[in-house]
Amino acid sequence: MSIEIKVPPVGESITEVVLSRWVKNDGDAVEMDEVIAELESDKATFELTAEQAGTLKTVAAEGDTLAIGAVVCKIEDGGAAPKAAAPAPAEQAPAVAEKAAVSPVAEKSGDSYATGTPSPAAGKILAEKGVDAAAVKGTGVDGRITKEDAIKAEKAQPASAAPAKAAAAAPAPVAGAREERRVKMSPLRKTVAKRLVAVKNETAMLTTFNEVNMKPIMDLRGKYKDQFKEKHGVGLGFMSFFTKAVCEAMKDFPAVNARIEGDELVYNEFVDISIAVSAPKGLVVPIIRNAESLSLAQIEKSVIELATKARDSKLTIDEMTGGTFTITNGGVFGSMMSTPIINAPQSAILGMHNIIERPIAEKGEVVIRPMMYLALSYDHRIIDGRESVGFLVRVKQLLEDPARLLLGV
Repeated sequence: MSIEIKVPPVGESITEVVLSRWVKNDGDAVEMDEVIAELESDKATFELTAEQAGTLKTVAAEGDTLAIGAVVCKIEDGGAAPKAAAPAPAEQAPAVAEKAAVSPVAEKSGDSYATGTPSPAAGKILAEKGVDAAAVKGTGVDGRITKEDAIKAEKAQPASAAPAKAAAAAPAPVAGAREERRVKMSPLRKTVAKRLVAVKNETAMLTTFNEVNMKPIMDLRGKYKDQFKEKHGVGLGFMSFFTKAVCEAMKDFPAVNARIEGDELVYNEFVDISIAVSAPKGLVVPIIRNAESLSLAQIEKSVIELATKARDSKLTIDEMTGGTFTITNGGVFGSMMSTPIINAPQSAILGMHNIIERPIAEKGEVVIRPMMYLALSYDHRIIDGRESVGFLVRVKQLLEDPARLLLGV
């Protein structure tokens, strides 16, 4: 008895997946609950397991797009499929040769009827290139001209054999390689592309900028990083400071943490921070839930856990669904300034950038400070200019005076 293994439901919004890789091959013996394939959706990668022990019979191929409920493979009772029959033993060769010796074809002398006759594929190549089949020596059965023979003959044609008109029209050779490589878009990349275009077309997006002096935070990290890591087991990074600053600023500017649904404004009384992470298959945005109630150490632990899962393609749908505000850090790649695109249906996104030492005026003197540009992209339909600028200024104040993050002032 055989059973069909189908694409399981993997989320309410997911209607199709791509068979990214077969872990087991056709004809392999598999055990109950053994991983046999990997399925990739527009949000995550899933493992497909065997629902019974038996022999795997593949139905879909790698790269196929499958609807939810489509048959991926079958598993038949019994062990692995038998291997292909082995070639005849050497001792049988004389008998075969003897039979061939009495064949009428073998009794004929001279060339066979197939000598010089091109195969359909070879004939097409020779016709397209104007090569005479009589000038090509066939290496196939009975002297038949194979596709490989035609290709070699084409390459062997001297330049003088081509018509003069064609030679004159031939373009001048270009130095260097000019190959192209086409790769099918992954479900994740296609979804990201559609969502970004939709956001640009459906929101009144605007970006405001400011800069922050990172010296106070860097001094604080330098002073307490060893004790912090010893006590909490994680390093003290910048993301926790920015997350706390955003959560504090939202108390004064709640529209930044809201969204539009139909003709209503939905204000969230909690803060779920989406953090943009570069994963092997593209950009993903896992979520730190209830960030407003977490300590710096808890935020750092969440960031490390989510980033590790993203790199290993182990994020679940729940870990990437939702979010009320996004923080993206292009500075890790060297970005000086950018205008991040809103992560719909959210209404705002904060972009962090590279930290560069620059001269600034401080108390009437020019000093060198580690400065970072901040960018807040927001939906002008829900967030006014006063609120967006005020929110970013508040974040700047909190970052430049980290004690405020601890005291909540």
